[in-house]
Amino acid sequence: MMINKQLKTNVILLAIIFGVLCSCKEDSKLDYQITSAETIKPLKILSDSIKIEGDLGSFKVDKRVKTLEPGVKIVTFNFSAETPSELKPTTITFNFPSLSINGFWNPGRAIDKVNYYRSGFSAKASSNAPVLAFYNNALDNRITMALSDALNRSDFECQVKEEDVHFYPKIKLFREKMPKTKSYKVKLLIDTRTIPYYKSIDDVASWWANNPSYKPMQVPDAAKKPMYSTWYSYHQNITADEIVAECKIAKSLGCAAVIVDDGWQTNDSNRGYAHTGDWTPDRIPEMKKFVENVHKEGMKFILWYSLPFMGEKAKNHAKFKGKYLRYWRSQGTYVLDPRYPEVREYIVNTYVKAMQDWNLDGFKLDFMGWFTANGNTKLTTDDGRDFASVNAATDYLMTEITTKLTALKPDVLIEFRQSYIGPLMRKYGNMFRGVDAPNNAVANKIEVTNLRIMAQNTAVHSDMFIWRPEETVEQAALQILNILYSVPQLSVKLNTIPKNHLEMIEHWFKYWNTNKHILIEGDFIPSNPGANYPILTALKNDKQISTVYEDISIEVKQNINVIDIINAKTTHTIAFSLGNKRPAYVTVKDCKGKIIFEGKTNFKKGLNSLELPASGMTNIKFR
Repeated sequence: MMINKQLKTNVILLAIIFGVLCSCKEDSKLDYQITSAETIKPLKILSDSIKIEGDLGSFKVDKRVKTLEPGVKIVTFNFSAETPSELKPTTITFNFPSLSINGFWNPGRAIDKVNYYRSGFSAKASSNAPVLAFYNNALDNRITMALSDALNRSDFECQVKEEDVHFYPKIKLFREKMPKTKSYKVKLLIDTRTIPYYKSIDDVASWWANNPSYKPMQVPDAAKKPMYSTWYSYHQNITADEIVAECKIAKSLGCAAVIVDDGWQTNDSNRGYAHTGDWTPDRIPEMKKFVENVHKEGMKFILWYSLPFMGEKAKNHAKFKGKYLRYWRSQGTYVLDPRYPEVREYIVNTYVKAMQDWNLDGFKLDFMGWFTANGNTKLTTDDGRDFASVNAATDYLMTEITTKLTALKPDVLIEFRQSYIGPLMRKYGNMFRGVDAPNNAVANKIEVTNLRIMAQNTAVHSDMFIWRPEETVEQAALQILNILYSVPQLSVKLNTIPKNHLEMIEHWFKYWNTNKHILIEGDFIPSNPGANYPILTALKNDKQISTVYEDISIEVKQNINVIDIINAKTTHTIAFSLGNKRPAYVTVKDCKGKIIFEGKTNFKKGLNSLELPASGMTNIKFR
């Protein structure tokens, strides 16, 4: 290994920049000065250009504009009608020039969305969040736009018009029918400050959280510890003895809870949800003893439920006839309608009884996104419904679930997964998980990073990760390294993987548990979304942890005395830049935590490099 070696590419790049092909002596220098680029001014959005377009029907709209601080304004739209009327589809429109815009971020970004011409998405309580941001090449915010209404559906579109090279945002309201009303108010936040793009999004999250109706749920420390999930490892074919045995191993590796997923409630293993809805532990009849045995291993117990489903073969199916929103044919299940008080009572009591009878520590509540109206839904309070709005009834249901469960156990754990991860969801749950990405480390990284940018103190969990036992230990480690800045959820069969894989998991989980106060509670700095976040960094006090996923240089932040650099790639060279010459003590470890180098060195001002093993790391203590 070569400490502090000069990267060969520096010389090549300088030659290209100046068109110079020369043979220079070691002490020769190129004497030149780079002038600073001209500062790009913030975008200006004319208040008069922000309008409501569409058929207002019986409604009148009053618009008010308030500037919170330079670059941040709130536009409030008040819809009013003399009698209860239908809110017809309308659109908030404005425009801004495409100046210094290089990419976009929204809550639904995926690895194949890097073209800002297609930045559209939908948001509501059970899907995404109503915020869209555009950034420049320096990853500074150019414009962030967000809506105050995270309960009802809104559709964001923002494309460039070729004729004048302007963006024309369209924020569409009421595409999903709403009950008749006499009034509706929504606020549009527009932020054009020159700050990092993730800071502008975090400020939007604070704006939402300050709404009393969106107050986030308490996040206990148990939500911020690694967990073992049974889903990818066992799917529906679980037994109590097998899972307890897995918990014993998982605990030794650093896990603190188990999530027992789908399968515990039925003896059917054909996937689908035809037998779901009764919530009796048919496969594991001695559920209380199962929970006790897991607790004896020092692990908390979280149980999976699908919120809205009542399978066509469930015993309770006939009981709720006429109280369903729709039928999901391919899965053999009906979707319960939360506007009926007896539906809400059944769902709430199911969870309360399970916690009381089995001493559960938490719930994984799945498929909330299916609580939604469609074109055939009657948005009235007829036929025994006490809500006309499905969204409002869902909010009432979820609030009641949270209230009653926290009354029984204040530190109850409640998990939701993408895409139901918006600001309203933060008051129903304290754990947000990335959507299913089995054995796809890059997708898992992108998903949890999107969540981290917006979730603030809500615990962000990875999708449970898996790999083949034949994988090299370095390749298997990438599943963990890609989600280091979230809470790990492990889902491999621990009694079948090789010993060196277990050693690797133990090393990285020990590292994660030791440094979680930085990794998930420190200042989080994601890099370019359009490049799939090639570097992720977390800072706290004088320590920096940076993980590099591509061959790209890391910046050591000011006032940092300790840095861990993690090599989450298969190449070996790590480059980083320093503001000043600094002596240091360097430790290099492989992916299982074995020390392969220790020693003192002097790092120069500017670019430095190290050779690290694949999926290994270095700890640098500056002296």
